[in-house]
Amino acid sequence: MDSCLMIWSMRPQMRAYRFVGHKDAVMCVHFSPSGHLVASGSRDKTVRLWVPSVKGESTVFKAHTGTVRSVHFSSDGQSLVTASDDKTVKVWTVHRQKFLFSLSQHINWVRCARFSPDGRLIVSASDDKTVKLWDKTSRECIHSFCEHGGFVNHVDFHPSGTCIAAAGTDNTVKVWDVRMNRLLQHYQVHSAVVNSLSFHPSGNYLITASNDSTLKILDLLEGRLLYTLHGHQGPATCVAFSRTGDLFASGGSDEQVMVWKTNFDAADYGDVLKTQKSGTSSVIPEDGTHQTLQSEMDCGIHLKKTKTQDSGRNHEQQEEETSLANTLEHIMGQLDVLTQTVSILEQRLTLTEDKLKECLENQQKIIQNKTS
Repeated sequence: MDSCLMIWSMRPQMRAYRFVGHKDAVMCVHFSPSGHLVASGSRDKTVRLWVPSVKGESTVFKAHTGTVRSVHFSSDGQSLVTASDDKTVKVWTVHRQKFLFSLSQHINWVRCARFSPDGRLIVSASDDKTVKLWDKTSRECIHSFCEHGGFVNHVDFHPSGTCIAAAGTDNTVKVWDVRMNRLLQHYQVHSAVVNSLSFHPSGNYLITASNDSTLKILDLLEGRLLYTLHGHQGPATCVAFSRTGDLFASGGSDEQVMVWKTNFDAADYGDVLKTQKSGTSSVIPEDGTHQTLQSEMDCGIHLKKTKTQDSGRNHEQQEEETSLANTLEHIMGQLDVLTQTVSILEQRLTLTEDKLKECLENQQKIIQNKTS
């Protein structure tokens, strides 16, 4: 709400970066897959792309005619999808922020939009009480999910891309299969509005954040509530797992960001979660008996438990593949920074040209006044 971004380093004794640029509250942030760019959307109706370095340089573009509620990079880092109070979802190229197309069938504010893991689909959640699934190529709405009884605050794809989960002001979380377009699971575990959710990378767990001040972890395989986490004083507004799933972070109206450590793995979640933030936080395992929970689990949902890699694989081959993957990731990261630097320079050049034109016009006016 203070119009700033904070980039926190997870390394000890490393200072955080505070980025200033937006003219109003920052509603959403998202790292590019390479980690070399950060997108932010604001109430000032703009989207900014930042290089997360000490300089804090950014390019800015007027993305919508209303508050920008959501920004999300595609898995290849080449596209960006944004959602806004102007009732539209828009898709942009990351390089030079070129507008590609708009999706505009929602009839109220759009709170959230996400790419599918393979980049072929887009899902959006709106105050019109619907979740819409879009085909990126044809730009058509494939299906509208209308089961929510209130505004839909947040939506995301399962890591497999076969289903989606959404959180709403009706205090529920719902999971749908996007291949058969049917409701799989319905959770009513919160006593207030659910603001945010995030899938664990294994696909076996879902974490939610609510106005009831709690975070809750759901076991998707068994279709039950696993843990309730108490830490925030007031509404928990957002939550997200890290890419590896060993950490998750939550934010709240209490102006706190908490980083938590997940001590369960895909095979055994018996250990209690612990918070890395000092202060009073507790985790309460749930037996599910005091919660309303309905579940219809589909074996085709592909909620796969992660396994160790095939033991028959050659160790040297693994090392070569890891080295190659790291090299490619580094190259992609450097390309991200390079294209962003070019964009920044182009914006500066445009500003310089505008100033030069203005000076020339002023000089011409002075000359004309003198001659007259």
